[in-house]
Amino acid sequence: MIATENDAYQEAFQQFQSEQSSTAPAWLAELRQTAMSRFTQLGIPTKRIEDWRFTNVKSLASMPYRNVQSISLSGGEAEALLEKAKLDESFHRLVFVNGHFVSQWSTEHELPEGVVIGNLATAIREEAGDLQNRLSVETDDEAAAFIALNTAFVNDGAYVEIPDGVTVDQPIHLIFLSVEAGQTVSHPRNVLRLGKGSRAAVVETYLGREGEGYFTNAITQVDLDETAFLDHHKLQHEQTESLHIASTHVDQKESSEFRSHYFSFGSLMARNEINLMLDGEQIESTLNGLYMPTGEQLMDCRTRIDHARPHCNTYELYKGILDDKAKGVFNGKIFVHQDAQKTDAKQSNQALLLSDDAVVNTKPQLEIYADDVKCTHGATIGELDENSLYYLRSRGVSKDLARKMLIFAFANDVVQGVEIPAVRQHLETILLSSHGLPDV
Repeated sequence: MIATENDAYQEAFQQFQSEQSSTAPAWLAELRQTAMSRFTQLGIPTKRIEDWRFTNVKSLASMPYRNVQSISLSGGEAEALLEKAKLDESFHRLVFVNGHFVSQWSTEHELPEGVVIGNLATAIREEAGDLQNRLSVETDDEAAAFIALNTAFVNDGAYVEIPDGVTVDQPIHLIFLSVEAGQTVSHPRNVLRLGKGSRAAVVETYLGREGEGYFTNAITQVDLDETAFLDHHKLQHEQTESLHIASTHVDQKESSEFRSHYFSFGSLMARNEINLMLDGEQIESTLNGLYMPTGEQLMDCRTRIDHARPHCNTYELYKGILDDKAKGVFNGKIFVHQDAQKTDAKQSNQALLLSDDAVVNTKPQLEIYADDVKCTHGATIGELDENSLYYLRSRGVSKDLARKMLIFAFANDVVQGVEIPAVRQHLETILLSSHGLPDV
């Protein structure tokens, strides 16, 4: 019998199901099995699928990645990564190592009554919320193989419940570290729910050890009830031999607000998807992103916004800075459904190429079925402005410094949209450092 690319995942899945059989509820075992069957049916995406045309993950994703069922915190490497990932000691912090919650490294400060900031494995064990329905993610799309794979191995991740009318004053920091030696894989699943009128800020950080490439396959699910507000940040700092594939799914109700700030610096290949469903009137959403591949990195950013109801506004700005032989992909889709009159949707993607060998593929899309809307989209790709360089040089600024100043200015309007001081300062440090900016 000829082995297929899915055999390693099937073998790992059978072992995982066996190990989980004594603790997993029947509905979860069934959900995992259904998802694994769907992954097997879909297979690892190829470039023949339109949504994967510019991102070839077949060789990387079909490696025999190993699930880590237990973690070791000895040796100091994990602690060193944790210190690197920390942003502010006043933040509530949940730490996961190789996909497993580490309680002794997590910090929960005083919280308003009813707020839950914990981990998914515990929530499943305690039968918290309606997890049976909430862990189901749509996998009908032929491009959804990795969503199905995450669901097949769903086990742990962040679990946040904020009741109606409650504001969590300090940001909630979710830290995901990959430290196990060898080619390993983790499938974090984060479930965030904000009740009516509640407010919170969440920061996701992904970081890993150097060495053989590992695979992070993450999903974050967000439910925003009426008038809820979430300020969401994602900092992707994976090591440069790794594979990072992730998706964020947001369901918004009437008058809610969602802000997304995505920053991608690491990984050999990174693909991040954001899917918004605006299922109510007077909703507002903002999607900002900055991706900075160098060397032979590939970074793929995909967004989909479904305007399903009238009187909603969305604003989107993604910027890319590419050097060496790096590749970038941006695909932004805005769907305005028939009932979504008075929609106001703006989308912009801008890319700065610092090398003749850098390549970016950008595809902003509008699909409109309503007739009373204001929708715009655009994409620009260019190099550093020679007139601006000349202006700075004529005032005594060196060529290298002038280039760095212009690169910083190009990226900084996305960074300045971040309202959490510790996160903004962290990003500014990266932009100003020799590791953050391409070597110019």
